[in-house]
Amino acid sequence: MFSGKFHIWFLSSFLISLLVLIPIFTVSLSFFEETSRYFDILKSTFLIEYIVNSLSLLIGVIFLTFFLGVGSAYVVSFYKFPGVNFFKWALILSFAIPPYIYAYSLFAFFDNYGTAFTILKSLFGDGEYNKNIPKFDGMFGLILSISFSLYAYVYILVRASFLYQSQNLIDLGKNLGFSKFKSFYKIILPAARPAIVAGLSLVAMETLAEFGAVDFFSVNTLTTGIYNAWITFDDLAFANRVSFFLLLFIFVLFLTESLSRKKAKYHLDAKGGFKQKEKIKLSGYKSITAFIFCFLLFFLSFLFPLGQMLYWTIKFPENFFDINIINLLANTLYLVLLSSFVLIIFSLISNYGNRVSRNKILNFLSTISISGYAIPGVILAVAFITFIAWFDENIIKSLGFLSIKKFFIGSILGLVIVYFVRFYSLAFNGIKSGYEKINISVDESAYLLGYSKRKTFTNIHVPYLRNSLLFVVILISLEIIRELPITLVLRPFNFETLATTAYISASEDMLEAAAVPSLFLILIAAFFITITSKYILKENNE
Repeated sequence: MFSGKFHIWFLSSFLISLLVLIPIFTVSLSFFEETSRYFDILKSTFLIEYIVNSLSLLIGVIFLTFFLGVGSAYVVSFYKFPGVNFFKWALILSFAIPPYIYAYSLFAFFDNYGTAFTILKSLFGDGEYNKNIPKFDGMFGLILSISFSLYAYVYILVRASFLYQSQNLIDLGKNLGFSKFKSFYKIILPAARPAIVAGLSLVAMETLAEFGAVDFFSVNTLTTGIYNAWITFDDLAFANRVSFFLLLFIFVLFLTESLSRKKAKYHLDAKGGFKQKEKIKLSGYKSITAFIFCFLLFFLSFLFPLGQMLYWTIKFPENFFDINIINLLANTLYLVLLSSFVLIIFSLISNYGNRVSRNKILNFLSTISISGYAIPGVILAVAFITFIAWFDENIIKSLGFLSIKKFFIGSILGLVIVYFVRFYSLAFNGIKSGYEKINISVDESAYLLGYSKRKTFTNIHVPYLRNSLLFVVILISLEIIRELPITLVLRPFNFETLATTAYISASEDMLEAAAVPSLFLILIAAFFITITSKYILKENNE
């Protein structure tokens, strides 16, 4: 069927896809393993609470991110008002704030004798302010923290959809006599449904995977159940069983939405083709209202947590000297560079293998393999440990070799492998989108000129994909900087990053000490976001 180097490219792509699929298989197969008594105890005590809390959190976050993301995308896409060009990119800076850092800020600001109390006291003198300061903790604080951190997923995708909606849609609403509001929910919003669903799906996955903020607010969810099953009760089998339920729940969400669409169409069949949309210029109170809405969202999602971390850093300068910030930066950037290199190399090979083989089985495997991004980090970490433990016990030791667990568990190698599985989707799809712009005739011309497949790949494809590769590296870097559960579970002993240091300080009730690593994390992430904004915010039709 295959021969020579063609076979090598196919085999390489095939093995890469299988590697990414191992955690999914591990979680599924581990479902049938025998668990400890902890499972029986949990069934009669906290399991229902885990499920109810997970569902409540998911519903609350989806509702709020829908309002924030769609509302802000609509305002900056359809209207002109003072500051709109600033807000269209500033609103994505919320990506720089992980939910757990937002949770620290929210709790500390409104806590008894917290930042809000200090501000009121400095302005109005001594007083009983604590009883009048609202408290944002528990489930409500958790929903706010996750929503303000993740709404940008919805904002970016829906804004892109709004930008490429034809003026014909708006004219259709006018011809039908619809008001602006009716045109919005009857025509504009339904046309953007795929983008809205895609954004909310990402939000749902991240919400169900969130660990840092959930743990900080002491809300028991399926994610904390997985972590506790492994860390507290040393029961990998039960951790995998809960992981299976969570994974199944995520896939059911996608399947339900997909079936609900059936044969619905989301494009306009019009002989006039695409007609550039005309933005409406706002004036008076409408202009002020639009500005206030966008500014409040920007302030609450980015400036507020950034200001809280900056305030703590200035107020408690000793915390800056109590940690080795250079070492934390070096560790974080080391993981970013190493993981990015591995992801780029293997994703390039996999994409090129798919391109030259055009094999249906390989395409199917590649499609399934990118689902790793939908799996919560804590599940991937537990699945990886389960697989290594099984492989070591049943394969390595049976062959008479020494244990290999120490090379993979609690090591940089294991950490990079799980990062690879978690973020393979970003790298694969980012490079695939670049490959789709290279006509297959380019390859054929190269072969006629005597180029081998390897030479075509290195001399033609890689240089052409340079911009796509840069974009992918920045996206991966942003994700790894923010990633907490994978790093927390698999990092080597005494190896800390900005994220793990902030988490450990907060978990030990030293929120002020969490400010310095959190501040640096925010600033680095904001830098990467600013660079990527030129790709994310392209407006070819404006």
